[in-house]
Amino acid sequence: MTSWVSRLFPRNACTLATSSKNQGHEDCHRQHKAYGYFLPIQTRWQDNDQYGHVNNVVYYSYFDTIINHYLIRYCGLKTSLLTSPMVGFMVTNQCTYHSPIGFPQIPVAALAVEKVGHSSVHYRLALFPPKHTEELPSVDDRDLCDGFFFGHPKLAQFDALACTTGSSVHVFVNPTTSKPAGLPENFRRGLLKLMSPASV
Repeated sequence: MTSWVSRLFPRNACTLATSSKNQGHEDCHRQHKAYGYFLPIQTRWQDNDQYGHVNNVVYYSYFDTIINHYLIRYCGLKTSLLTSPMVGFMVTNQCTYHSPIGFPQIPVAALAVEKVGHSSVHYRLALFPPKHTEELPSVDDRDLCDGFFFGHPKLAQFDALACTTGSSVHVFVNPTTSKPAGLPENFRRGLLKLMSPASV
């Protein structure tokens, strides 16, 4: 099915810009199995723009939310400059839009780790809309606090194809010197748990 975004461009624009190989990778990245960690996101009224759907810049805040949620919850990231031995600078962001969502939908954000360097982390991200049913997805406090991992039965409440995909790169630095800081071993272990889906 042709996405609503592609209909806005000339008929041959997608074929000129994207090879079939890249398109295959993109299609894989739109599936649940390409990700290890999931976090429901409650859209807000203010997220919608004048066209009645979530504005394009807001998706970056959803992606930022799942990344930092995972780092804090499962990697032990400290967010206070007074106590943290490192801070993360987001140096690259990219987002591809396949279909729109809007308030009051509850999509689920998805996270995978593609590469862990000495001081950098490359993430792959997606947002899956809820399935088209009369009822909103059943999300409780635990889902919002802990998220859930691939294979959880609650994934069945969300579409099989992502409405948005993206990528980001963090570089972690010493908060005093702003120079790259090596990732602590426990922090690295938490990230490596999400490496397996990256091979999909």
